[in-house]
Amino acid sequence: MDLSNVKSIDSVILLGIVNEKLRLECDSFNELISMYEMDIEDLIGKLDVLGYQYDPLTNQFKAYSR
Repeated sequence: MDLSNVKSIDSVILLGIVNEKLRLECDSFNELISMYEMDIEDLIGKLDVLGYQYDPLTNQFKAYSR
C-alpha cells in the first residue's frame, strides 16, 4: 500500500496501518516518515482529528483525552 499520500486513506484505517508499521518495522516515528515518504503534518493532523497522538515511549499512536 502506498502510504505517501495519507490524505487519500481513511483515518481509522491509517491509524491501524501506522501503528502496525511502528510495531513491526520502524523503531521510531522519524523512521516511519522517512521509510514511507509520508507528509508529517498531514499524518499528525489526520490522526489528531481522531483523538490520537504519537507516544515515543511506546512508539505508537495512542488516544488522548481532550
